[in-house]
Amino acid sequence: MEIVDVILPLEASEDAAAWKRAAAKRLGIPEKRVVETRLVKHSIDARKRPIKVQLRLEVGVDQSLPPAVDPTWEAPRLPQGAKEVVIVGCGPAGMFAALRCLELGMKPIVLERGKDASARRFDLAPILRKGTVIEDSNYCFGEGGAGTFSDGKLYTRAAKRGPVRKVYETLVAHGAPQRILIDAHPHIGSNLLPNVVMAMRRSILEAGGEVHFQAKVSGLLRDGEGVLRGVSTTDGREFPGDAVILATGHSARDIYQMLARESVLMEPKPFAVGVRIEHPQPFIDHQQYHLRKGETRSDLLPAARYGLATKIRDRGVHSFCMCPGGWIVPAATENDEVVVNGMSLSRRDSPFANSGLVVTVEPADVKSFEDEHGILAGIAYQKAMEVAAKQAGGGGQVAPGQRVADFLKGKVSPDLPEMSYFPGAKSAPLHEIMPKGVVGRMQEGLRLFDRRIRGYAGREALLLGFETRTSSPLRVPREKESLEHPELRGLFPCGEGAGYAGGIVSAALDGMRVAEAVKG
Repeated sequence: MEIVDVILPLEASEDAAAWKRAAAKRLGIPEKRVVETRLVKHSIDARKRPIKVQLRLEVGVDQSLPPAVDPTWEAPRLPQGAKEVVIVGCGPAGMFAALRCLELGMKPIVLERGKDASARRFDLAPILRKGTVIEDSNYCFGEGGAGTFSDGKLYTRAAKRGPVRKVYETLVAHGAPQRILIDAHPHIGSNLLPNVVMAMRRSILEAGGEVHFQAKVSGLLRDGEGVLRGVSTTDGREFPGDAVILATGHSARDIYQMLARESVLMEPKPFAVGVRIEHPQPFIDHQQYHLRKGETRSDLLPAARYGLATKIRDRGVHSFCMCPGGWIVPAATENDEVVVNGMSLSRRDSPFANSGLVVTVEPADVKSFEDEHGILAGIAYQKAMEVAAKQAGGGGQVAPGQRVADFLKGKVSPDLPEMSYFPGAKSAPLHEIMPKGVVGRMQEGLRLFDRRIRGYAGREALLLGFETRTSSPLRVPREKESLEHPELRGLFPCGEGAGYAGGIVSAALDGMRVAEAVKG
């Protein structure tokens, strides 16, 4: 078997016969010697016309390839007296920590404040149709975490943090499309992810772990020496364990409040806030694929994406969680706020493209909140924006909106373009509502990005407020080697909520790594 990289024109990229010809040419052998090829990596180079497709192929020379082996997941039988690990949170960090615990012979006890993914679906209807947030079951909280209903992008730059391939294979073993093992920018889709996370939960239960829903953690259980030995929940239950992995995600603000009450050391960290920006998907397709006037995207091409970043006056301005062919969705976790996020289905066939457009906020930028809120100043900063969005929207989950062209001119939009956001939007002066340090930098960033993607700041571009949950404003510190909290023994901070990840894959990798640290 040989491994070769080949480049083919777009129209030949799905043609197995073309793969054989290209592989034979690449290896310098007659085509008849190539018995079989198998695709192992696929990426599109759309930087200029004609669009090229880069393929990595397994090639059977003079013989067939060995049969492909589908990924599976299994764990050994739990030993008697297995170490019990309480895992707070059932997002990617918590679920992958639980699976890794089982592989290592430890029993995970997963606590999730929200509902299982099946029941959680029904709790999204009130927020979409009535603007009413069910505060422990929504786009952020519940089985699978925020990622379950917000796109399922798996592309990551976290390859140095651990075995990314194992994360993908675990997802495939639980029902994710095999294609995520091949695509350079893998994506599952919010229509498929719920079944994947439910299958992962079944694996945890069948291997001897526990998963408890509607188990909202409210307190810490310490032994006589001050070591953490478990947690308590709002309904009075106690869950003892030999260690506690804290994997709550970045929106569990009550957990930060509880840690502050318990005098658990936390540290401020940078985060980012801004808006969702939305364009018609055909516009992004034309710009990114260099289509001619009247030309439409080929069926062989996915909905085009983009990534934009710059630095303005020592603060980053960048796109975030770009959703081609997607929708903007309400991601509030309380009823006095409006928060927006993005999602897409596996087909990515919405007529709109949206992305977060955010500006970095440093701890120095939230000092005005410190006198009242102390270590929670960053959370108060986020919350102030979310409450302002609620007031500007005027009710329910109606979001404040503004055309980009008007935002740059500092004037209210007389009307708003068509949009994907189901609860709807109300024209509002986002340039007055957002913090001034964010507004000025975002305006400069938009003008720069409009030179990179012509028309990015055009009349059909819409801003909706506010995107505030890009990451946690706090880090729960941990020691470099043991990954244990430096002051509270038995506590293992993990994932996005603790400040150590930024997406599904990096959170999953961190969950696995922390489970290994607990094992010791």
